[in-house]
Amino acid sequence: MDNIEDLEGFVLFAIGRTPVTLGGVVTGLVIIVAGFLAARIARMAIERLRGRTRHGQAALYIVEKLITYGMVIVAFVIGVTTIGINLSSLAVFAGAVGVGIGLGLQGVVKEFVSGLVLIFDRVLNVGDYVELEDGKRGLVQEIGPRAVRVRTNDNIDLVVPNSKFIEGPVVNWTLHNRGRRIHIPFSVAYGSDREKVREVVLEAARSVPFTQPETDTERTQVWLVGFGESGLNFELLVWPTLEAVKRPAAMHAAYTWAIADALECAGIEVPFPQMDVRLRSLFGHEGDDALTALRLDHPKAATRRGHAPNPITTNDAAEDLARPLPPPDEPVMEREPHSAGSRAP
Repeated sequence: MDNIEDLEGFVLFAIGRTPVTLGGVVTGLVIIVAGFLAARIARMAIERLRGRTRHGQAALYIVEKLITYGMVIVAFVIGVTTIGINLSSLAVFAGAVGVGIGLGLQGVVKEFVSGLVLIFDRVLNVGDYVELEDGKRGLVQEIGPRAVRVRTNDNIDLVVPNSKFIEGPVVNWTLHNRGRRIHIPFSVAYGSDREKVREVVLEAARSVPFTQPETDTERTQVWLVGFGESGLNFELLVWPTLEAVKRPAAMHAAYTWAIADALECAGIEVPFPQMDVRLRSLFGHEGDDALTALRLDHPKAATRRGHAPNPITTNDAAEDLARPLPPPDEPVMEREPHSAGSRAP
């Protein structure tokens, strides 16, 4: 008993007029370690609760961060006070070396504050599918005190500093848990029936299992977007499910394959690079006279004055532009991302 009292009364050093004893140091360290362990247990319990429910994921994540950070800070303050260090007495010390420490830790503080902004701003949350400025994409796995951990579809973890999401542009593909419209380009040979192309491609897109049912504002469409060197350039505009959006490469490949099958079954030719050579003169003759001189049969021009025009086909792009823009989004009070995890133009 006397040994314990001697241990507790053994003075190691003094800060100002406050003595620091060995017993106080041991007790303070035990409190700090216990605080860290309690924070870790609390984090594991909340993560287990998040895994069991699909609702309130964002709120539970904020609660987890508040509890764990709060327990660590409180345990640290109590432990330091128990050791015998008066925090107010450190003001002079902080003023003397604070500039040097601040320069060394300003990056850490910057990332920590950026992480708190991300958590409470709720523009980015665990489970969102994001695209970084350098083109890398993945699912947000964790928003930590220093960095955000993003996992790509190739199962590669990217550790991105929190400040990158604050300072630079980041595309959130699944903000507010809404899907997005994607564009799948394809081409057909000149002379193909445009209406038939539209019909077979729409049927193929709707047959893909992860295509969402159509609504008044979210419709599957086929647009003619240009005239290429070898054929007509089209785009399929389709609204896939949210889970499919999180796997853009596989989603794009699936639609492209479905379009290729549909065009092949319908007998619609896919263009290939080619060059047409027009013969203007031969042996002093031009045009039909030149071909007659070679004794070659040649087709007459398909277009003649008075020829009946082709029937008017459906122009999805024009109909889309004729509709008024939807009203702005209502403020979202709470988002609930999927437990597995701006509509991009």
